[in-house]
Amino acid sequence: MKLIIGNKAYSSWSLRGWLACKQSGLSFEEVVVPLYDAEWDKRREGDEFAPSSGKVPILWDGDAVVWDSLAIVEYLNDKTGNEKFWPTDPAARAMARSMAAEMHSSFAALRRKHSMNIRQVYPPKTPDADVLQDLARLMELWMQARARYGGEGDFLFGEFGAADIMFAPVVTRLVTYSLPVPRFAPAYMQAVLQHPFMQDWIAGAQEEDWVIEQFETPAGT
Repeated sequence: MKLIIGNKAYSSWSLRGWLACKQSGLSFEEVVVPLYDAEWDKRREGDEFAPSSGKVPILWDGDAVVWDSLAIVEYLNDKTGNEKFWPTDPAARAMARSMAAEMHSSFAALRRKHSMNIRQVYPPKTPDADVLQDLARLMELWMQARARYGGEGDFLFGEFGAADIMFAPVVTRLVTYSLPVPRFAPAYMQAVLQHPFMQDWIAGAQEEDWVIEQFETPAGT
């Protein structure tokens, strides 16, 4: 398999696709392409990017091609026997899938106003009202998952899985922008950040030379 991703410092969807590949335990080649560089428009017209209209991540597995992070999760879930990504309990699995889908389609204010930048930590500022609304919903979801199905594990449904993969970039945003969270949240956030896969990704982000100025401006400035 070959996974094409964007800059590790900035590309939240690439992080999700990459974590899914790591979680699968399958061997894959990682290809990092810098977002919005001088070759970006030309690169997007290439055959490897055509199925996704130039978006990353994009996973090639022989002749099979999968783009969109949640689709990559489900493809790899099928490929690994339906055992590595979702809870085994049907009720927990239903909730985990619903949460992943909501993360995939919602929280526009948080995404737009607090883009991922793993290399920065900005001083806290009062978030906009729409961001606070997104944060409240996120915390509600996390609290429900932990209370119902977290058990003695460190993650949303006990063991690290697809739901944590989908929310991992949010964890980095909360840290980067020093966003307010309730008292239960830091333990979960720390578990995500200290996961070996996340540590590998963060180290890779720190080693990158690319800087995209539009993602280097803290919210509200």
